[in-house]
Amino acid sequence: MSRRLLFPLLFLLIAGQVKAQSYTKWVDPFLGTGGHGHVYPGATVPFGMVQLSPDNGVEGWDWCSGYHYSSTTIAGFSHTHLSGTGIGDWCDISVLPLTDTMQIRAKKIFIPFQHQHEKAEPGYYTVRLDNQVKVELTASDRTGHHHAEFLRGCTRDSITRLVLPGLEREIRREITEYCESHAVAVFARNLRNLL
Repeated sequence: MSRRLLFPLLFLLIAGQVKAQSYTKWVDPFLGTGGHGHVYPGATVPFGMVQLSPDNGVEGWDWCSGYHYSSTTIAGFSHTHLSGTGIGDWCDISVLPLTDTMQIRAKKIFIPFQHQHEKAEPGYYTVRLDNQVKVELTASDRTGHHHAEFLRGCTRDSITRLVLPGLEREIRREITEYCESHAVAVFARNLRNLL
């Protein structure tokens, strides 16, 4: 009987002395974003419904995931991505914070950025765009969270371009209210009411 208790007690004693290690510090989300890896560096959780990540807005074989490390522009931050598939798909519900509305009617808008201002770790992505907007992305099981900080301050011409039919005017109003009150929450409503 004492031998049966000795092993579990010894195991518990040793297990209690071993420090928990964080293996996420060894993860590099940028691995596979160059070459033909077809991987995105954005925020996601295992089996999550959203995969927030930047999109370069370039079409082609190397941009199947929406992002390729060789690019130095971002056309939006979308909610759905596939990694390593070798075929382009998803990149839906794209959000792009702008500091002016001069290009808002353009079919595609490309904001330059520098890779030294870009950081990714499991579940988190951030970049400072050249238009002086810092974007942070994180995800939970069912939602994606965006945070855009206008580093030069917010103006009436600041806008977040949300590529969903019918929402642009509503979001422009809410961004204008943000500039005046310094608080904004933008939600996509049920699309059945908009179409």
